[in-house]
Amino acid sequence: MYGSTEDAERTAFRNAEKKYKLYYENSRKKKQPKPVDLSDVIDFKSISESYHGNGELPSGIFAIPCDFDTPVFCLESHPGFYFIPGALPVEEQCRWIKESLTSFPQPPNRTNHNAIYGPLQDLFAAAKDNKVLIPEEQYCGINNSEAEIIQRDINVPTWNFFEQSGALSKVVTCKSVPASVLLRKLRWSTLGLQFDWSKRSYNISLPHNKIPDALCLLAERLAAPTLPLGEVFQAEAAIVNYFGLGDSLGGHLDDMEKDWSKPIVSMSLGCKGVFLIGGKSREVPPLAMFVRSGDVILMEGQARECFHGVPRIFTDKEHAEVSSLELLFSDEEDSAFLEYIKTSRININIRQVF
Repeated sequence: MYGSTEDAERTAFRNAEKKYKLYYENSRKKKQPKPVDLSDVIDFKSISESYHGNGELPSGIFAIPCDFDTPVFCLESHPGFYFIPGALPVEEQCRWIKESLTSFPQPPNRTNHNAIYGPLQDLFAAAKDNKVLIPEEQYCGINNSEAEIIQRDINVPTWNFFEQSGALSKVVTCKSVPASVLLRKLRWSTLGLQFDWSKRSYNISLPHNKIPDALCLLAERLAAPTLPLGEVFQAEAAIVNYFGLGDSLGGHLDDMEKDWSKPIVSMSLGCKGVFLIGGKSREVPPLAMFVRSGDVILMEGQARECFHGVPRIFTDKEHAEVSSLELLFSDEEDSAFLEYIKTSRININIRQVF
């Protein structure tokens, strides 16, 4: 009746994360997700449709003028927070989904797999071709001395992908990992200036590819509502997050960039999710809102000081809302992208570092 001691000790932000997190019913039959109360989740898609119809907005939400085809909404409670529903046309969504799976994880860009396997070439293509990952020295039958083993976190692979049948016939005892498993365990990749997670800072000495010009121009255009006239957003780094069924991103701050007056440009792709934004401490109850494929969130100034996270994505057909992506990925050559994105969410966070 009064809640457990554990509930009382949790922060407000943590309680919200637990509220929306995916849990399953206790059943010996097929796993069924527990029902979740979504009545308090802000739905900017519905708000936008209503605003176009009658010009009315819920209390605490206002729109600012801009050159976009869709309104830019702000929260009175969170200065510096901007939400642009449906900012990206579906064709552009498909483009960046493809780039996020094929180009962005390519070395010298780093991923969460670097720490264990080193840089992995063509992960998505390897998964599509049902290849397996095998240590290079084991596959070649080489017994390398310690001096000859190259450090994993630089741009020289120590593991490589091989055809499953050929690899297993030549290497019986070595450890192997299906590429499809590694693709599903891909959690992040970094573009532009590389972020050193161990030191929580940017390491400009690490080799990296420049952020594609088209993505830089897109970020510059999307960031314009947050900047004074004449100022231009410079895309210098990006972190791409990958979410599958049951994945979440805990409450955190993006506070490693020099100038917080420059926004983070956050693009949502794939399955619908729940986004939380709280306050300067985890004790502040956060607001929850749906983020759909094509939505863009901007955070600058005071909003950069607010804890935020993604406790839930929806991968079931009823709630994922990826039918428009399914139509554009309907060709046979795009079937692998469709198979991935209909149960996944990708988020591209673009930053100006200096």
